[in-house]
Amino acid sequence: MLNSFTEKPNAETLPQSGSAGTILNGRYLAPPEDNDHQRWVRTSALIQSSPEDLYRRWRDVESAPHWQEQISKVTRTGDTTSHWVMGATGKTLEWDSEVLADEPGKRIAWRTIGGDSENAGEVIFEAAPGGHGTIVTVLQELKLGKFGNAWETLMDRNPKQSVIENLRHFKALAETGEIPRTEGQPHGPRGAIGQIKKSMYGERVKIPTGNDRRAS
Repeated sequence: MLNSFTEKPNAETLPQSGSAGTILNGRYLAPPEDNDHQRWVRTSALIQSSPEDLYRRWRDVESAPHWQEQISKVTRTGDTTSHWVMGATGKTLEWDSEVLADEPGKRIAWRTIGGDSENAGEVIFEAAPGGHGTIVTVLQELKLGKFGNAWETLMDRNPKQSVIENLRHFKALAETGEIPRTEGQPHGPRGAIGQIKKSMYGERVKIPTGNDRRAS
């Protein structure tokens, strides 16, 4: 009798807190909308490696310069803290980062705790159906302001595109041990559309070294 007053058969399923954001009916909802000083980006990739191996690679913060654009050095300063240096054209941005959640083989969440950058994010490692690789999902919040302008000027890349490209580099390095590069490949005049694509996709951005520390 009491259940008839509490049951809501026509109610919509409520969103729940889940991997790399909010999940509704088994699907990720869109990330929050950008505003004047805040941008959100979510990107995913299917990587042919185990969740445990990919977690170890990502958690090895000092190897980040091998696959993250323009990161010149990362120094571990504690069990959960590290110092990051981003540099290009003789200029640098520096900040400190802290791991907020660390679930081996499943999830890492972080935030900056001082310096030239203010951002937070998480990465999720989920076994793909049938055991065919791992779905890696990154959700990152970038609080930009003056930092965003400095980033775009210094790195010649939209910060949101950098997050997407970094996951592509991570996938390539995990699967093949190297990152494909296009620098120096010849092509003719590109025209207006070609120049726009060059700017959007950051062909002028230096590709990370792609060195696999485990293979060295």
